[in-house]
Amino acid sequence: MNEITIFAEEHWQSIIAFVWFMVCFYGYMIYSKRMALTTHCLSSVLHQYRQAWMEQMLTRDVRVADTTALANLERSVAFFASATMLILAGVVTVMGSTDKVIDLVADVPFAIHASRSEWELKLLLLVGLFMYAFFKFTWSLRQYGFCAVMLGGAPTPDAPVSERERRASAIRIAHVASLAANNFNQGLRTYYFSLAVLGWFINPWLFIALSGGIVWVLYRREFKSRTLEEMIMSRSE
Repeated sequence: MNEITIFAEEHWQSIIAFVWFMVCFYGYMIYSKRMALTTHCLSSVLHQYRQAWMEQMLTRDVRVADTTALANLERSVAFFASATMLILAGVVTVMGSTDKVIDLVADVPFAIHASRSEWELKLLLLVGLFMYAFFKFTWSLRQYGFCAVMLGGAPTPDAPVSERERRASAIRIAHVASLAANNFNQGLRTYYFSLAVLGWFINPWLFIALSGGIVWVLYRREFKSRTLEEMIMSRSE
């Protein structure tokens, strides 16, 4: 118990910074998911566009353009999944030369000296974040694959199905596409928050400021951006 108390007294700044980061990270994930159900944001408005896209898709005999659009989305996700593996390899490599990196950062103004074990814990946090992003990207990639299969099996314009069944098919495909996009978006958010962690290697208070700044940037882009306003206006016209 005494060891825990001593550790808390020596590293209270880092503990506060880490707790604040986790609140920002998971708090924003939960907040954005709930707000998307009741207010306009990029996620909710894009889902409406996807549903309109799939409804239009069902009226076409030739769906080359639709499959090409899905393939482009898959390529974007695959790029980030591959990049995440390279970043993970880089972080693991840094863990093998922690002493050199500590000496390098020690010359940075306002940098607080940290022990080797502290650095390794911070690097492990980065590893955990990029692993989380990798799983999100790969799951998004698979979901886009499922969406492509559903699109291939969607009824053609001359198929003997009711209008209700057609609309239900469009809704299901759009929903799977939105699930894929949301997982991709969560992976991108993790990239943003990983940038905040870099500030922790210099100063815990910089880490706190960057974590809050990332939340502000994400909120502005997803809920208050000019892009969102244009998309809403286009849907209402």
